[in-house]
Amino acid sequence: MPMPVFDFTLVWAAILALAVFFYVALDGFDLGVGMLYGFVGDPVSRNLVMNSIAPIWDGNETWLVLGGIGLLAAFPLAFAIIIPAVYFPILLMLLALIFRGVAFEFRYRDRPRRGFWDHGFCYGSMLATFAQGTILGAFIEGFEVEGRQFAGSSLDWLTPFSALVGVALVFGYALLGAGWLIIKTEGALQDWARRAGRICCIGVVAGIAIVSIWTPLREAPIADRWFSWPDIAFLAPVPVITAVLAWRLWLVLGRHNEYAPFAYALSLFLMAYLGIAISLWPMIVPGHFTLFEAAASQSTQGFLLVGTLFLLPVILLYTGWSYWVFRGKARADIGYH
Repeated sequence: MPMPVFDFTLVWAAILALAVFFYVALDGFDLGVGMLYGFVGDPVSRNLVMNSIAPIWDGNETWLVLGGIGLLAAFPLAFAIIIPAVYFPILLMLLALIFRGVAFEFRYRDRPRRGFWDHGFCYGSMLATFAQGTILGAFIEGFEVEGRQFAGSSLDWLTPFSALVGVALVFGYALLGAGWLIIKTEGALQDWARRAGRICCIGVVAGIAIVSIWTPLREAPIADRWFSWPDIAFLAPVPVITAVLAWRLWLVLGRHNEYAPFAYALSLFLMAYLGIAISLWPMIVPGHFTLFEAAASQSTQGFLLVGTLFLLPVILLYTGWSYWVFRGKARADIGYH
């Protein structure tokens, strides 16, 4: 009797989920810092804001690359449908990330036009974040599929719902950025970051509430999952914990604890991430294909997994090491030049 073959699909789903969350957590806060940077007035404070992310900002995008390549390799059918459906917001995101990187470099080297590059860094961060939010919104809404191909138009992704998710993510990343600045700065700039964090917290809570109401109203299967018995009893802790975390975040933003605001903001993202996963599981192309239906062959997944399991510890190690080396408060006179 042949031995059962181990199914690598759930392993790859976990790896992709980890890559997406690490990207949101790490590149999310530095995109948030980039957006908040445009609202900081004096040059000394701007240098502090920039130096708070200078050593680590570009390494955070490693997780975006891992997520994209992992989707292509492990779930090629999903990749072939999702990427054409959201081609334009992906293009906008990549162009914004490129211009943001250029602006970061040139603001130090092109001093006569530093104001232009400062605005480029801010708006590049904002556009990249908004584009990511519209991609997420379009993914939640689902895509028009015929057979095994995307059958919609190139502008299907642009809807009121996806735009709302884009705005909510702008507030969310800015909230993470404010939490990071609270950790890395002190004095008047830290107090400013706390005030900015509270404004962003209101936007995030409003965004979560609207999306949480809108999604089940327009998607009957999601409504059944959350509100039918006995699921409602098991899933009720998710919104309750989210509400408690939001309230605790609001409180700690007004206190002197430096690490709690970032931790609570990250926990709020984790609960929102969990809510989306519960709503859509096990679909990877919502309404059409599950993880198992869109997965590559087991031999392909197994072969790729060998290299990935060697690569992941390396990524985690150098990421953790970079944050450890550059720990402590940012200084205006020491940074990237």
